[in-house]
Amino acid sequence: MYNNYSRDNIIKPTIVAYASGDVNGDRIPDNVYLTGIKTYGSQFIEKITLEIQNGMTGEFTNITFSDNNGYDPKILLGDFTGNHVDDILIGINSGGSGGIMYYYIYSFINNKVQVLLDFNEYNDLYKYDVIYKDNYKVEVISKTNKQKYIIDISNRGIDYLSEIYYANGKLKVPINGFVNPISGLYPVDFDSNGVYELLAYQKIAGRYNADALGYVLNTLKWEISKFDLYNQNIAIFGAQI
Repeated sequence: MYNNYSRDNIIKPTIVAYASGDVNGDRIPDNVYLTGIKTYGSQFIEKITLEIQNGMTGEFTNITFSDNNGYDPKILLGDFTGNHVDDILIGINSGGSGGIMYYYIYSFINNKVQVLLDFNEYNDLYKYDVIYKDNYKVEVISKTNKQKYIIDISNRGIDYLSEIYYANGKLKVPINGFVNPISGLYPVDFDSNGVYELLAYQKIAGRYNADALGYVLNTLKWEISKFDLYNQNIAIFGAQI
């Protein structure tokens, strides 16, 4: 038994994002597309593909990536390496409850594809420990650069704290939180030299994902052949006075 689909029934990819700029270095603007298959009745897009059209020759180059299904795909062109040629930043919303995003950065200089950043490799590299401590403190340890941060959660309210601590500030039981994979990657030209750095956000969670304690903010800068960690901060939430 088989289904006989006519040509009109075949679902074809459509353009879901577009940008124009010189990405191969010949000083002629190229067309950069994201194409994908839209799910009927939903904003979910499958088989998202990067397609680059050479502005001089009209030839297309197609690039596929591992995590290519999601919502609201976007393209941003900018110089991330300092060679005065636009690179291609792609962002795709996974649609998960953790706000996790898929990010890729490609170079296409001289019509050759090079992966500059893959969010999977970033998530594998930047690992953390989140440990609740006595006296309403949470310790966040960044393993990659061996840095330690202390978050004061004493302003979280009595209902929250009484589930975790005795009245004397001692932990009732050991508790470990976690840091989510990357949920935001923002190009920022911090030193105003025309080359973008990257500001990456990762949510720090306590006992469960909705128990947000703050964010790890990593600034990445291109150095020779890869993005290196240039600066790191922890952002915390305030409390009503």
